Amino acid sequence: MSNLSRRNFLSAGVAAAAGLGLAACGGGESTTGGSGTSDASTDKVGASEELVSAAKEDGTLVVYGSCEEEYLAAACEHFQELYGIDTQYQRLSTGEVQAKVEEENGNPSGDVWFGGTTDPYNEVALAGLLEPYDAANASHILDPKYRDADGNWYGVYTGLLGIMVNKDELSRLNLDAPEDFADLTDEKYKGLIWSSNYNTAGTAKLIINTAIQKYGHDAGIQYLVDLDKNIAVYTKSGSGPSKNIGTAECTIGLGFLHDGIYQIVDGGYENIGLVVPSSGTSCEVGATAIFKGAKHDSAAKLWVEYALSPECVELAAQNGSYQFLVIDDAEQPEVATEFGLDPNNVMDYDFEDAKEHTSTYVEEVMNALGGGDDRFQTE
Repeated sequence: MSNLSRRNFLSAGVAAAAGLGLAACGGGESTTGGSGTSDASTDKVGASEELVSAAKEDGTLVVYGSCEEEYLAAACEHFQELYGIDTQYQRLSTGEVQAKVEEENGNPSGDVWFGGTTDPYNEVALAGLLEPYDAANASHILDPKYRDADGNWYGVYTGLLGIMVNKDELSRLNLDAPEDFADLTDEKYKGLIWSSNYNTAGTAKLIINTAIQKYGHDAGIQYLVDLDKNIAVYTKSGSGPSKNIGTAECTIGLGFLHDGIYQIVDGGYENIGLVVPSSGTSCEVGATAIFKGAKHDSAAKLWVEYALSPECVELAAQNGSYQFLVIDDAEQPEVATEFGLDPNNVMDYDFEDAKEHTSTYVEEVMNALGGGDDRFQTE
């Protein structure tokens, strides 16, 4: 099946399942031979036969995904193909998953979290709502910064925070593209910028932490207050701004540059320009984790091993997600490098400070902005 056909198939499946809340990934039996393929599946993913057998006994896995839905659907579908485990999924922003898990307080309706930046993961871990797991495939992670020291979460990809612009609109308005984060506060960009909601998007939490770590606590919050004067919309999801740049509804968007690449390569919007901030930027670490009290614990552990294998992460670039991969045995997406992105060209992000203070920083920023208004989307 071609990539385009596969995407159309997955999109149709997602749309058909939308009314059910959770989507199921097609096919009840493993396409590789069902229960007779434990050895082959183990060879592919690197999980032990014992874990594979226990996961199949669980029979079901519920995934909450905060990556883009096309990649989420493909990853869940392939997991089910490999193991014959009924794999259900729902796409939610990281903020939505965090709120859901905190409300369920140790009795989660989902088993694992997949994708989305780790600041919300750290907040949930701090609340004791993630289940530590010593993953065998964690040995393939390229750098300790791409995993939680206690095994609460493991990184699967990383992506650069940056600025996306509609080149045609800037030309029409006779404006130069911003070159750095500081440029975004210039009044000439008033009403032209979209960002994401600090209460719902992990991307937005990363923006807060990046500003505070770049400029200092007070100056960082003041920067976000100054930036707010130019922002027209705060979308619920971090990828929201990128989805509206090519159509010119949004002229300047703040978010992850791989989302801009998707709009250019897959959406055909050649009017989009990508800007790596000149003073340096931060990166997300997209992760996976097991929820404390997961009903399908063995299947959840097998998912983590799968998520840390090429079988899973190489599906990203095949399904419109062009983040850099953080495991050493996976093939990197060439397109990200072709657009001049470098995963090592980032600031030294303080994950521990973010883990301890993100919730406080969000509250401080929202208080400084007067509590928000109808620009802050929640749907």
